[in-house]
Amino acid sequence: MTKIDDSEVRRKVLAELDWDPSIDASAVGVAVKDGVVTLTGSIASYWQKKEVERVVKRVAGVKAVAEDLTIKLPGTAQRCDADIAQSVVSGLRFNVAVPPDRVKVVVENGWVTLEGEVEWQYQKSAAENAVKYLTGVKGVTNNISIKPRVSAADVKAKIESAFARRAQLDANQIRVEATDNRVTLRGSVHSWEEKEDAEEAAWAAPGVTRVENNVIVNP
Repeated sequence: MTKIDDSEVRRKVLAELDWDPSIDASAVGVAVKDGVVTLTGSIASYWQKKEVERVVKRVAGVKAVAEDLTIKLPGTAQRCDADIAQSVVSGLRFNVAVPPDRVKVVVENGWVTLEGEVEWQYQKSAAENAVKYLTGVKGVTNNISIKPRVSAADVKAKIESAFARRAQLDANQIRVEATDNRVTLRGSVHSWEEKEDAEEAAWAAPGVTRVENNVIVNP
């Protein structure tokens, strides 16, 4: 296995953050040890915080990300919880991917908690995506549950078929274990992005309520 050069990984991470025009990472600190990236400092919004995490994970050589960023909203972005709650409810109502009247919302100090029950993972993700871009939101806890619909054998077969269809995934290097509606992924891939692609494919199977991604990144 090739030894990871932490200084080179840090240089690439900083370059990638600087390259992305949607992110202002000027107040973000980056440290790397054994391929694990630690992010410190502050960022202007919740969605930018999530975007920073996404950008860092796609850099070659990154094995994990420890995120310790704080959100410092600009003065114009400060809003009371009641206003945020109204915006969240409206955002969910106008998002066609979110089933109506299935998601409950709690807002405390700018932090949004989503609860309820849906049938698909994409609906759960859509609810979170409808919230995280709203002005004033400091964080999102997605406690929406997924109602089981299919057998473990069906889940396993659907995920393995999805892996085989994806060009960027080597299906032979990833093992799928399904128990009830819980899925465990094992094996190895060449990048963090491939690891997340595998998890995304697993979540796309109907009825999956939990994915444990034990795939190892070997650059």
